[in-house]
Amino acid sequence: MELRKRLLAWYGRKKRDLPWRRTSDPYAIWVSEIMLQQTRVAAVVPYYERFLARFPDVCALATAPLDDVLAQWSGLGYYRRARHLHAAAAIVARDGFPGTAKELRALPGIGAYTAAAIASIAFGEAAAVVDGNVERVVCRLAAGDLTKREIGERAQAWISPRSPANFNQALMELGAIVCTPRSPSCPRCPLREFCATRSDRWPTPRKRAAPIDKRVEVVFATRGGRVQLLRRSGTALLDGMWELPSGKQTDGDVLATVKHGVLNQRLSYRVWPGRRTAAGARWFTVREVGELPLTTAARKCLKAVGFLP
Repeated sequence: MELRKRLLAWYGRKKRDLPWRRTSDPYAIWVSEIMLQQTRVAAVVPYYERFLARFPDVCALATAPLDDVLAQWSGLGYYRRARHLHAAAAIVARDGFPGTAKELRALPGIGAYTAAAIASIAFGEAAAVVDGNVERVVCRLAAGDLTKREIGERAQAWISPRSPANFNQALMELGAIVCTPRSPSCPRCPLREFCATRSDRWPTPRKRAAPIDKRVEVVFATRGGRVQLLRRSGTALLDGMWELPSGKQTDGDVLATVKHGVLNQRLSYRVWPGRRTAAGARWFTVREVGELPLTTAARKCLKAVGFLP
């Protein structure tokens, strides 16, 4: 198939040099795919390298305390991914690594996309990957509003049985750096001769919900070089993470204002000085804070007031 040939040749010349593309280790590929869910590639690279240095194999991850895993994940967000990864590691360490997309889907935190990515890249299974980039490329090539099933069927029909890993990564790479949502570089596209859309920007990117502005008041209290922190509980997204106590304990001036985005919320954190110990709070040194699973917002606040470098 000429389309496949053109795409693979382009990928061989233009692919980005990313650390998870230098390995065939299913564990390392699995970690990268979980981290890449809902996170930009550039942001993932340093976390990926630190995570593998701390947990070099699935047994190291499975036997590590969850708090250690969350601490290494701190800053990536969507912490449910880390909890699922840790839970799945225990299963893999006990039963062995699943070798097919179907078997991989039985693990916590692994859906159809992630299963196909791991199975094709690590084990050479001809399982088509369908992420947002692939959806856009396929729809533009066909110039039609295709269902997810139809997109999957087309991608599966195109996939190279000899090089499924390269084909899947090539199609995703094309969507990431050439066939982009708003400014596709059609003249640079290796598939432009096969594209029914070409220079049009169709399909139109989905409109996001209007952001919600919200102010959050938090307290920065220190004692003997230690800072006061509270552990979250009962929240789906940040359960078990540490953060600054909420509220305004004194009438002093604001120490810092920190901007932070979560989903469609634009949060403005105002950090106030404080002295009283909040109910359930604990005190930590700078070194101890560095080992905690800290929320991204708390880390930003502690840096803004000079407690963390």
